[in-house]
Amino acid sequence: MNYFEVYEFPVQLSIDKTVLKQKFFELSRRYHPDYFTLQERNAQQQALEQSALVNKAFKTFSSQDETIKYVLELKGLLSENEKYNLPAAFLMDMLELNETVAEAQFDPAEKNAAFQKVQEWETAIYQPVARIVANYEEGKTTEAELLQVKDYYFKKKYIGRLKQQLAEKL
Repeated sequence: MNYFEVYEFPVQLSIDKTVLKQKFFELSRRYHPDYFTLQERNAQQQALEQSALVNKAFKTFSSQDETIKYVLELKGLLSENEKYNLPAAFLMDMLELNETVAEAQFDPAEKNAAFQKVQEWETAIYQPVARIVANYEEGKTTEAELLQVKDYYFKKKYIGRLKQQLAEKL
């Protein structure tokens, strides 16, 4: 059973956080192990497993990046520890951005400028896939569109590392 089935959601790349929280609380109450203490051992074990699944799904669905990763894995388009080749032009741009982040060591103004550039890149890479992410529909969204989302996912991971480096400096 996949996470979408557990939550009774259609497969999607972007999940409404309010609906997610409501469903999480509902499922947490339904499968909480404390409600199964008087049941037979098998029922207790199933409740414990279901509760763990509800929690794992919630953690995944709470992050759009993790949700995207999960859907790509479900579709067989992403594998664990995959080595993905990002476009050379993007890598050249990231080399420049890396230098900007590295140089923003001591000057607060440089740090803020570098952070702004990272934010701009994050927005720029999302733009081409925003419609796909927002309007994903099982059976209608093409594999080519999902491969665009995959490219975005890996670019976002790269930019996320730069963002983390900057956050450590701020």
